[in-house]
Amino acid sequence: MAQFRLQGSKVLAVDLAGDTVKARNGSMVAYTGQMGFKKLTGGGDGLRGMVTRRLTGERMEVMEVKGQGTCYFADRATEINLVRLNGETLFVESDNLLCTEATLRTGTSFTGLNGMASGNGLFTTKVEGQGWAAVTSNGPAVILRVTQGLPLRVDPGAYIAHTGNLNRALKSGAGWTTLIGEGGGEAMQVEFTGEGLVYVQPSERLTFGGDA
Repeated sequence: MAQFRLQGSKVLAVDLAGDTVKARNGSMVAYTGQMGFKKLTGGGDGLRGMVTRRLTGERMEVMEVKGQGTCYFADRATEINLVRLNGETLFVESDNLLCTEATLRTGTSFTGLNGMASGNGLFTTKVEGQGWAAVTSNGPAVILRVTQGLPLRVDPGAYIAHTGNLNRALKSGAGWTTLIGEGGGEAMQVEFTGEGLVYVQPSERLTFGGDA
């Protein structure tokens, strides 16, 4: 089994003993030992995944890394967050998925207007199974828990990922103060209800749902 560990907060070190991981294409910054690199088509999902991503407009170029030694990954000096999955599903924006164990399955999930508001399209990436995944964030991520009866609202540009049994709905944050120009500019928000964890970055993407 590949061993995931952080080298500081912005570099992922993966110890391999003949194991395989899938990582964002071009994210390798160094390695020791013997490593092989292979670019995967369709984001690692084969022909069906490639067709799906073309139809949805989602772009995620993935490479397969296999070998003996330690491989180091990074992406534009962003912070890296390790997520351990034990049969759960991780929903994550494709731009924020850095690396996964090869045992994890990746696919696409329909987000509808939620994705449109965040500027990331109608679909997001889902990761399923047992193993480690590494997710990037622009600044240290905050992990917020959602419980029954206590919904969470997140700016679409700050959302990066979530796990658990959560429902998403696009909500308008516009009130009277927004209409007269005294609001905070957060016109659209994504509301999460149910039970689970939401990963939020302290930096917002440019969205058309508000002044991010």
